[in-house]
Amino acid sequence: MDLSNYNSQQLRELQAEIERELKKRRREEIKQAQRELRDVAERFGFTLQELISGQVAASGGRAVRYRHPTDETKTWSGRGRKPHWVKEWEAQGRSLDELRVD
Repeated sequence: MDLSNYNSQQLRELQAEIERELKKRRREEIKQAQRELRDVAERFGFTLQELISGQVAASGGRAVRYRHPTDETKTWSGRGRKPHWVKEWEAQGRSLDELRVD
C-alpha cells in the first residue's frame, strides 16, 4: 500500500480506522477462543472455570451431563434429584436430551 499520496490528516484517520478494526478483530478472536475452550472443557466434563482455577466444583467432580442452554451456570450430573430448572424444562414439554452435554 503506497501511503505517499496521503496527507497527514488522512494518515491519522487511516490509523484510527486501523486501530478500531484491530480492536474489533481482537474481540472476535477472544470470543472464538472462549467458545473453543468451553467446547473442549465440556468434552472432558468440566466447566471452563474449573479448568482455569484448577479446582473441581463442589459437585464432587462428577461430570456434567446436562447444561441449561442459555445459563451455563445451571448444570446437573444426572444423579440425585432433578434441579428445579430441569423440572421446569420438562414441564414445558421439552426433552432432557436437548440439555445433554456429549
